[in-house]
Order: sequence, then structure tokens, then C-alpha cells
Amino acid sequence: MDTEKAGQASKKLRIDFHVHLGVYSEQRPWVTEWIKKSHPDGYEEYISRNNDPEVFEELLQAEGVDYACILAELSPVTTGICSNEQVQQFCKGSKKLIPFCDINPYLYTDLGDELRRKVEVQGFRGVKLYPTYQHYYLNDPRMYPLYQAAQELGIPVLIHTGSSVFKGSRLKYGDPLHLDDVATDFPRLNLVMAHSGRGFWYDRAFFLSKLHQNLYMEISGLPPSKLLTYFPELALNTDKVIFGSDWPGMSSIRRNMEAIGKLPLPADGVANILGGNAAKLLGL
Repeated sequence: MDTEKAGQASKKLRIDFHVHLGVYSEQRPWVTEWIKKSHPDGYEEYISRNNDPEVFEELLQAEGVDYACILAELSPVTTGICSNEQVQQFCKGSKKLIPFCDINPYLYTDLGDELRRKVEVQGFRGVKLYPTYQHYYLNDPRMYPLYQAAQELGIPVLIHTGSSVFKGSRLKYGDPLHLDDVATDFPRLNLVMAHSGRGFWYDRAFFLSKLHQNLYMEISGLPPSKLLTYFPELALNTDKVIFGSDWPGMSSIRRNMEAIGKLPLPADGVANILGGNAAKLLGL
């Protein structure tokens, strides 16, 4: 397939860049209660059923999703633990499910070597960072070996930015401004701001994504109806915006994608947001 045809194919893809497993090995009770609000009827059965990878792939197909990034999480104080091994096993053998590891800097010492092991040996294709939940600044020098390894490996780094409602979170660590240093110091590293600075820093996230070629916005947790309120010039930046659902924290992935498709954005821009931009970062 030539480059032009490959680009056209990638724009037709629907990729969910932000999916959690419904069943954590440990989950803080306030997280469970918050997720239940999106599934008021039959929550336990719904979550249990979709803890089977084959069943979950059927859900993705029904929702119109071609690929989903499945995120590990090692935040024992604030949200819970979904181990790297659990995500690796869930995604094993699947073409639709793309595993992202988590490397909590309080649980590992050599972050660069650990990430290389996760990618080269265990097959992870991205890394998710949770500074708001794990309490560190993104431009802390101890994170730099991880960024260097991710740049060399050519994998994307997805980062929680902005607010959180969960107990124990520290919002100061979610300021996207700290990524200005990282994007400058690692110009070939693709950085993705989950939630796009939700709450405090929408304008900051938008400006930084325009400023840095390697810094992207990801819009999980944001109501599609509010996107043009949060980002009035969104139509000028659709090549830097990526769709994510934050499943299971919302009820319908398809409904959110359809709502984005109805926004006054160019058709190519919608295709980029819903899959084309993510496909580029993931090498699909």
C-alpha cells in the first residue's frame, strides 16, 4: 500500500486511545462508586461480562471501535491497581487491544530500563503516566530516562493532565505546562495529554499542542457538546486531537464518537480525531 492509500485507510479507523479494564486487582471504593453512575443498572454483571477479552472485543465492535488502548494503572493510594501483567494478559493475542504499561516512579528505580523491558520483552506499545494520582511533576529529572527510552523505542506517552475527583489526587501535578520542558527536551517523543488539561488548563493544553509538533491533546472525559466551548478554535487543530472514551467511566463509546461527528468541523478533521491521528502515533 502506498503512502497516500495508507493515510486514507488510517483516517477511516476508529481508535479509542483511553480504555481502562473494568476489573482492577485493587480498586478504591470511591472509584467504583463513580463508575457506577455511568452504569446505574446491572453494573456488576456488565463489568464482569466485559472482563473477558473476547466479550470486550465484541463490545468494541458493537460500538464501532477498531482498536482500543488498554491502560495499566499503579496508583494504590488514589484509584487502585490494574497491573501491567493484568493488561498484558488481557491483550495477549489480540489485534484490536493495544497494551499500555504504567511505570510509577515510586515503585521502580531505573525507569528507562524498565520501560525498555516492558516494550521489548513484554510487548507493550505505549506507556500511561498518572502524575496527579502518583504525585510527581512531569518535568522531574528522574522521569527523563523514561522519556529518553520512549523516544528511542518510538512509542507514545499518554499522560493524565488536569483535574480529578478522586480522593488523594493532587491537581498541581496535572498542569500541562510541565510538558513544555519535556516536549522541548525530547522533540521526537510523541506526548499525549489525556483530558486536555481538564478543568483548569484547557487553554494551556490547546496552546501547547499548537506550539509543539510532538504534543497532542486527548479528549477523554470531556463531553463532546462542550468541546467547542473549551476549545473555540478546535477546527484549526484537528491534526493534534485524539479521541478517548475513558471506558468504563462512560456508557456509550459510539454515542460520543457520533456526537463529535456532528460538530461543525471539517470531515477530514473528524476522521483525524476519531482515528487518523492515533493510527499515526501507534504505527497502524
